[in-house]
Amino acid sequence: MGLHGVKAVFFDLDNTLVDTAAAGRHAIEEVIRALQSKHHYGEGEARAICDKVQAKLLKECHDPAKMCITDLRISHWEEAIQETIGGEANRDLAAECYYLWKTTRLQHLTLAEDTREMLTELRKRVRLLLLTNGDRQTQREKIEACACQPYFDAIVVGGEQKEEKPAPSIFHYCCDLLGVQPSECVMVGDSLDTDIQGGLNAGLKATVWLNKAMTTPVDTSPVPHYIISSVLDLPAVLQKMEHNVNAQLGTDHMASSNE
Repeated sequence: MGLHGVKAVFFDLDNTLVDTAAAGRHAIEEVIRALQSKHHYGEGEARAICDKVQAKLLKECHDPAKMCITDLRISHWEEAIQETIGGEANRDLAAECYYLWKTTRLQHLTLAEDTREMLTELRKRVRLLLLTNGDRQTQREKIEACACQPYFDAIVVGGEQKEEKPAPSIFHYCCDLLGVQPSECVMVGDSLDTDIQGGLNAGLKATVWLNKAMTTPVDTSPVPHYIISSVLDLPAVLQKMEHNVNAQLGTDHMASSNE
């Protein structure tokens, strides 16, 4: 059980274990079709509404104490429709678009079979934890939709904690949950700003950046310890880490023998 020096691996959820971006694209196309066929909007108008919603989602600031995520996101659709079409606000249509978008996105969120197999094998050797930022309701619905709970020893949602990634506190909370030290943990994720910076802030043993495009920016900051193009490449990285530790142990042993 275990790898030399690594006792736990933390995984990000969105666009790391599941392709949230692709699921989102399917959802948007579904709304565009509904706006055209059911509500007789032109394709240009329908796409403009959806583009505005996506822009609002990117800039979204949500305070659960003030408003639930459902109300906030229906408001995004309501504003986008009014900004595109003009006239009176249409809350009913906005709600219909939101629920269609949300339902379709959740339907397309799947944990691929090869990812499931990798997690199952990995868990025989180390403890696994899912660490995701975001609103409690939204992230719990995604976790439920992709049925990933059985593959993890613990699941931590940023929206349920005092601070989210990249704050060191949430990483240290995860370590405490699993009974491990930061120096025994590896963070895997697609975001340099939250996953990699957070892992570095918390003093984890290693950070692994999932960069599907494998087009590294000229100025990659922060600098991850490892870069992979698929989450399925992770076992090879862990093996490499173990090999490096074994080689170092061998070197140390030879040095002490020669003294």
